[in-house]
Amino acid sequence: MIVVEDVHKHFGGFHAVDGANLRIEEGTITGLIGPNGAGKTTLFNVIAGVLKPTSGRVTMSGEDITGLPPHELFHKGLLRTFQIAHEFASMTVRENLMMVPGGQSGETLWKTWIARHSIAEEERTLRARADEVLEFLTIDHLAEEKAGNLSGGQKKLLELGRTMMVDARIVFLDEVGAGVNRTLLGTIADAIASLNRDRGYTFVVIEHDMDFIDRLCDPVICMAEGKVLAEGTLNEIKANERVIEAYLGTGLKNMEKQGIEA
Repeated sequence: MIVVEDVHKHFGGFHAVDGANLRIEEGTITGLIGPNGAGKTTLFNVIAGVLKPTSGRVTMSGEDITGLPPHELFHKGLLRTFQIAHEFASMTVRENLMMVPGGQSGETLWKTWIARHSIAEEERTLRARADEVLEFLTIDHLAEEKAGNLSGGQKKLLELGRTMMVDARIVFLDEVGAGVNRTLLGTIADAIASLNRDRGYTFVVIEHDMDFIDRLCDPVICMAEGKVLAEGTLNEIKANERVIEAYLGTGLKNMEKQGIEA
């Protein structure tokens, strides 16, 4: 579904992404791991149109999407979440979901004067859809709560819910487990697995929690210093000496010489 070809992103003399190449297959939950500063989030931002690459190419289902802005990618079904949730704090949880779909009749000034009935009907449909999403995510009891009052984990669930309000094809999740308690993290994992299995969502997940990655992701891609180091199952990645060196600063052979178990 997504092919990244020799993508570079430079900030002055700093090469945050330095010739990254990877493929995301349709229907997978792909994990993207690597030490801090590996370029994972920057690569997400390039793919999702938040940043334009210095060079390189990104395609989606064969279509060149390099440098397209996020709102155009949104309509193509490519969505992303952020490390820090971006909720509308003063709106209710339900309202946060209802405002997601684009092209709503109420967004046009003249229709608010002459098409009130159709706008009301559209809002009823959106409300029902939002309530279905909230029930699926098991946070329907928070429908009328201000989104700014939610816990970190609940905000991550709300972000996931927003992707369910449109016809998402591929969703990029950036550290969905950051600051989330284990119970809510399990709920998030269940929701991701169900969306992948039952609705055909493709996911790419940046995450430092290896238990979370192990539960959901195959394949797993490891980045370091702006490049892709390795790809495979999590066990294969863990056994890769280049990956061990990237994380620990020493190769597997050196570790064995020192009597350290990998």
